[in-house]
Amino acid sequence: MDKLIFIVDDEASLLKMLTHWVQNQWGYKTKVFSNGIDALNALNENPDLVLLDIMLPDVNGLDVLTKIKQKNPSIPVIMLSAQGSIEVALESIRMGAFDYFPKPVDKNRLEPAIRNAIKSFDLERELESLKENLQREYKFENIISADKKMQDAFRMVSKVLDNDITVLIHGESGTGKELIARAIHFNGIRKDAPFVVVNCASIPRELLESELFGHEKGAFTGAHQRKIGKFELANGGTIFLDEIGEMEMSLQAKILRVIQQKEFERVGGNEIIKADVRIISATNRDLKVAVENKEFREDLYYRLNSFPINILPLRERKGDLVILIDHFIEVTNKKLNKNIKGITKSALKIMYDYDWPGNVRELENTIERCIILSEGELIDTSVLPQHLRDAGNNNSIPKNAAIFTEDAPIIPFEKLKEEAIKHALKITDNNIVEASKKLKIGRATFYRLMEKYKINSKKD
Repeated sequence: MDKLIFIVDDEASLLKMLTHWVQNQWGYKTKVFSNGIDALNALNENPDLVLLDIMLPDVNGLDVLTKIKQKNPSIPVIMLSAQGSIEVALESIRMGAFDYFPKPVDKNRLEPAIRNAIKSFDLERELESLKENLQREYKFENIISADKKMQDAFRMVSKVLDNDITVLIHGESGTGKELIARAIHFNGIRKDAPFVVVNCASIPRELLESELFGHEKGAFTGAHQRKIGKFELANGGTIFLDEIGEMEMSLQAKILRVIQQKEFERVGGNEIIKADVRIISATNRDLKVAVENKEFREDLYYRLNSFPINILPLRERKGDLVILIDHFIEVTNKKLNKNIKGITKSALKIMYDYDWPGNVRELENTIERCIILSEGELIDTSVLPQHLRDAGNNNSIPKNAAIFTEDAPIIPFEKLKEEAIKHALKITDNNIVEASKKLKIGRATFYRLMEKYKINSKKD
């Protein structure tokens, strides 16, 4: 067992006994200290637990406990004391000790206390690691897009991270609305609190109210016990109401009450429950039209739409196609332990001409399928789904599409992007503004790619 336990006590016989128990009988690594200062100086060794005497020769053990908690609040500390008073025990716990043992120490109680403290410490570290991974995963710079309008939207979103303004994300299915919602939460002031997702279209209407607000026992047939709803679970954090345009009018009124009064009641209950929750919603419907058709409450629409974000469909930001394909090839290679290098020009031409009604989600699934079927190092037309090839056959070759139609057998992805930049500059007579428009990417991104591939332009 690799767990390290510090034992801090100035009584030599007790140090020897504790070391024998902890190291020889229970299998932990130990490091012993006869004073508090030396133990504090060694904290950079990251012990998994500290057994700490209160009466030390150089400094009070409670002061040592305070300094340990200041440096790393998660390290479990078990206090030992010959005083054996309730007051000392309570003070130790109040200051952050995991447990307290009077001397002489009960061996049979100490071992499970150490085991439970270390287990709790491991779980806390695992949770912290998961939080850090989530926050890294949902950084805005990890959201793949070179499109100027998308980049402008991300810059706007960065302005609302540190407040609780309601956000409405509009976009077709598969464009990544939940990804944006998670990025807002995990980069904002509520990042350490829960993020709860509710898909309003996938839950039967008669169950959605209970799912959102919970219910009391006996509220309806089958309600055998109290249920905590999603708003309660999200307390202190964010609730993401996906496809909110599918919510019936009667339930919309209750959502409006949560926004306005920050409170609600469980189904079948009278208790007022406070709701400290940020609401982010998303829809693929035009809610303005729904309001005009009396299918969506106008007052709720304006409350939800305090900060609108529009996510473009993939067919309107084809400049993202190459970098998204590149990204999904890299991700899928790791997932499936494959080594696909890129895509042939003819396959890319078909994918570029396709409209992608399923948007980024469809593209991701398509790349995974192609990598599974590919026998060589490149994705070629033979592994593309038939409906993509059929769509490609129905499209005529666009003017100036030489980058897709040259008779080159294979091309690495980085080289493909470099050729795209050079070709766009060539057909626009080195006009960067026009070239970036041709590729449907932002001008700043175009400059970065030129710099990356060391491409010079004669005029701007």
